[in-house]
Amino acid sequence: MTAPTRTPVVLLHALSLHASMWDHHTQALRARGHQVIAFDQRGFGTTPLGTAQPSLDVVADDLARLLDDRGIDRAVLAGSSMGGYAAMAFLARHPGRTAALALLSARATADTPEARAQRLRFADLVEDAPTRATVIDQTTPLLVGATTRARHPEILARLLADARAADPKALAWAQRAIAARPDATATLRATDVPAVVIAGDQDALVGYEESRQTAEALPQGHLVSIPDAGHLQPLEAPAAVADALHGLLDRIGDTPC
Repeated sequence: MTAPTRTPVVLLHALSLHASMWDHHTQALRARGHQVIAFDQRGFGTTPLGTAQPSLDVVADDLARLLDDRGIDRAVLAGSSMGGYAAMAFLARHPGRTAALALLSARATADTPEARAQRLRFADLVEDAPTRATVIDQTTPLLVGATTRARHPEILARLLADARAADPKALAWAQRAIAARPDATATLRATDVPAVVIAGDQDALVGYEESRQTAEALPQGHLVSIPDAGHLQPLEAPAAVADALHGLLDRIGDTPC
């Protein structure tokens, strides 16, 4: 008997990181028989920044072209933080191409004026050589929870190394793109596919209530809260995130043989 074809899975990384943040999950999903596309968003990893103006629509269209090149019509999308915002842009621009959705530490609403101003300020500071190191060193620890900082300093060290090595122009471009994103609540309400929203209970950047509202906007949304994790659960609690993703895939019938 021929094994059923598994749905391809796209993994979208967080700001200042690249596809390697998903290494644990790439291996686990491939072991289940899925084609996995760990997508470097423009300016990060191996993908050049290019000359387009900052917009998550540009990232969404990059992904659509990549799927077209590989002959993939529909895929499961999993996006962490910036990757989640890119996934929501993809939903809006390319409806019908998402088989299931996982959003991690990504709110459905647009930034408040204050949050938008903070992102734009970060973009300006990270492009300025005299202030770059200070802003990176001050903001990067906020990406993980207090438990991770205390028990797993190697994770914070890895994040700091990635942020310091990232192209400052790419960091600034991405923050400006995120700051300009629209409210995605209506898009999520129209996305009637199996969905999970994953929250870290120590996330200082996207709170539990915001994650709950995001899950409630999705017709098939399910909220998973991960204890002792902050904003980057795929790195802080990889096994728990893998369980949540596998549960999502089970809901679309992609169970291992």
